[in-house]
Amino acid sequence: MHTTNNDHAHWDLLITDANIATMDPAIDAPYGALEHAAIAVKDGKIAWLGSQADLPQFDVLATPTVSAKGQWLTPGLIDCHTHLVFAGSRAEEFEQRLQGVSYEQIAANGGGIASTVRATREADHETLFVAAKERLNALYGEGVTTVEIKSGYGLDCENEIKLLEVARLLGENHPVDVKTTFLGAHALPPEYKGRSDEYIELVCGEMLEQVVAGNLADAVDAFCENVGFSNEQTRRVFEAAKKHNLPVKLHAEQLSNQHGAALVAEFNGLSADHIEHLDEAGIKAMASAGTTAVLLPGAFYFLRETKYPPIELLQQYHVPIAISTDFNPGTSPLCSLHLMMNMACTIFRMTPEQALAGVTRNAAGALGLSDRGVLKVGARADIAHWQISHPAQLSYQFGVNKLLNLWILGRLS
Repeated sequence: MHTTNNDHAHWDLLITDANIATMDPAIDAPYGALEHAAIAVKDGKIAWLGSQADLPQFDVLATPTVSAKGQWLTPGLIDCHTHLVFAGSRAEEFEQRLQGVSYEQIAANGGGIASTVRATREADHETLFVAAKERLNALYGEGVTTVEIKSGYGLDCENEIKLLEVARLLGENHPVDVKTTFLGAHALPPEYKGRSDEYIELVCGEMLEQVVAGNLADAVDAFCENVGFSNEQTRRVFEAAKKHNLPVKLHAEQLSNQHGAALVAEFNGLSADHIEHLDEAGIKAMASAGTTAVLLPGAFYFLRETKYPPIELLQQYHVPIAISTDFNPGTSPLCSLHLMMNMACTIFRMTPEQALAGVTRNAAGALGLSDRGVLKVGARADIAHWQISHPAQLSYQFGVNKLLNLWILGRLS
């Protein structure tokens, strides 16, 4: 639980008088909770935590100390599936659908994802950066310290690279740690209509090679669906990613069962996301591979879906469940991880503890990150300080921001 040190400890930060939801499963308590506790930071990592009564001697004069005043600390939140970088809006389409216009009619008139691709291709780096930074700021203001950002709205070499460059630039100029994912196989661009195999060849070849050459992606994703790309086409993308030693993840089983979850598990993938139509065979494969299930309640809500992801079966097979915003202009224009936690509880019937695990330790697993998502010695000192009396409040209430302080790598943000 804590380090031992007979000498005076030399720390960069000490937070005292805290209740800590560590989210560490090694601590046998709900939320991995430690009450009347303290936590110390050195060189951006947690150096000590435990009962305040057990604090070792430390240099009182040299150690910056903050009192949590009996409030709660949690790991910094992690949004593990977003499409933050894009241009344009689909609000008019939203209105049209509510007036009875079908998605097929909207698409035939140049709407749908094609409209986002068109606007994104026309936008320059600065325009995309400014818009995405506003979205990132919204998440940051809710205690989010790590965000994954996918490409997928360029759908040609030049513009997919542009999106990933903007995402990398965001990470370099923002306190939030940004992880990037190449999603060239998101949709078929208009110029490749009827030639999906040729487009996949472009994704696996020239596009991916440029992404790798620029060190622009931490992972590779695809949309395996009857309105996206086939299981075999997705396999080609994964094989290309494997050649470049890039981990894979997948938009899987959202609208139908294309056995994408079993495929991503076959490649030891990080996560299968959406998964409303996931079957038991896919769950078994994910469990064996250690693949995380990422639930996206915002898209479920916005699309008014009725088929629920198989949460009880996932839990039965001990598959870790993460929760994310899926923030995007078409199916989840909802830039709030706290709202997703609330939806996970109210719509998917998860517990507040499961929801918090879904945006901390399990979200870290969905990104292949073992250095965050829990508060324990050696982990990144990404720490959120909340004005709450119990961790369940983070899922219970939406619209009232209870964040008091946020430290990223031990630095107050």
